[in-house]
Amino acid sequence: MTTSSSGVSTTQLYDPETLPSALGREAQLLQGKKPAIFLDYDGCLTPIMPRPEEAVLSDEMKATLQRLARVCPVAIVSGRDRANVQQLVNLEELYFAGSHGFDITGPNNLQTEPGGAKEALPALDTAEQELKQELQTIAGVLIERKRYAIAVHYRNVPGTQEDQVKQVTETILHRHPQLKKGLGKKVIELKPNLDWHKGKAVLWLLHELGLDNPEYIPIYIGDDITDEDAFAALQGKGIGILVGQHDEKTAATYQLNDVAEVQKLLEKFGKLGS
Repeated sequence: MTTSSSGVSTTQLYDPETLPSALGREAQLLQGKKPAIFLDYDGCLTPIMPRPEEAVLSDEMKATLQRLARVCPVAIVSGRDRANVQQLVNLEELYFAGSHGFDITGPNNLQTEPGGAKEALPALDTAEQELKQELQTIAGVLIERKRYAIAVHYRNVPGTQEDQVKQVTETILHRHPQLKKGLGKKVIELKPNLDWHKGKAVLWLLHELGLDNPEYIPIYIGDDITDEDAFAALQGKGIGILVGQHDEKTAATYQLNDVAEVQKLLEKFGKLGS
């Protein structure tokens, strides 16, 4: 992150294809500090699957996370419902920030909803019913309701109807000023129209857990456009690592190719931190 002539901080963006690999640079990334690891779930800890329920954490990745959590704080920051991703990972020693950080739990009875999203629940309830009604004739569309978001998945929709899904979703969004649009890989999300996102959730956790000090280096690993808020938030404070690529420029400064490389890096962090 750089500072403009007016004193306003600006985010540096990079072409994902130019980013160096994080593998083989573990000591360089840590800079002699203790890591605080933040991870997206889908596309980072598990491959992207046609349906969300098919993205099951492997036994090997679960064991890696468990070993890592013994030597440093580990948090899963996901667009999924917090209860859903917490159940999928099923490790009590981890922190979980679901619904893009609107719902956070963790060890020592940590449980909070810091983004103030409860007021948007009626709008989400109404929009969910409208989406189901107006998209019911389109094959392959999946409307996934979360506590504080609705994900409209069109990965399995015929290409000729993708625009129709987008147009209907936009129309419904405009009916509800309490909601805003979020974009991901073949998904449009309707989220509370509040100034809260994965990046702010990461900064909140760093402060709440006493990790926002020179002893720790926060590292965020994610694959999607929604992870860009976290990459941007950590510029100048930590490290952002993009898994794979997306169509936009990125605020991450390192990259990994796939889930297998994520696991390799986490294994090395666990050994360096022990």
